[in-house]
Amino acid sequence: MSDKIDLTIEFSGGLELLFGNQRRHTVSLPAAVVQTGGDDSIQHHRDRDGGTPPTVTHLIHHLRTHLLQERPELFVDGDTVYVVRLSLGSGCSRHAGSRPGILVLINDTDWELEGEGGYELKSGDEIVFISTLHGG
Repeated sequence: MSDKIDLTIEFSGGLELLFGNQRRHTVSLPAAVVQTGGDDSIQHHRDRDGGTPPTVTHLIHHLRTHLLQERPELFVDGDTVYVVRLSLGSGCSRHAGSRPGILVLINDTDWELEGEGGYELKSGDEIVFISTLHGG
């Protein structure tokens, strides 16, 4: 088993502007992480026995720290992104007040069906973040 997880990340709907105007990124994360406290205390470990697989929450932290180039308030909300909650029959409701949200897809599936931020990432996963500011 590898000591890293390789992911494909895509931003669209305008989010790419926050990430150097680049839509697709290849990201490598350690295969095991340890959360020891607040946002900035995620420790990466190469030893699989020393932690757990990284999750989408870890990925969001990594993106904010290493790839986000401007206006973090448009991407992150604490440990997550500004998400849009879809409800059948009643359109969509926004999770972060009146701010437009971000749709998150994990391998072309809505992240709500995959466990949202708790989804354990696997090498080869494709994570897509789509801003709904301009209709998504």
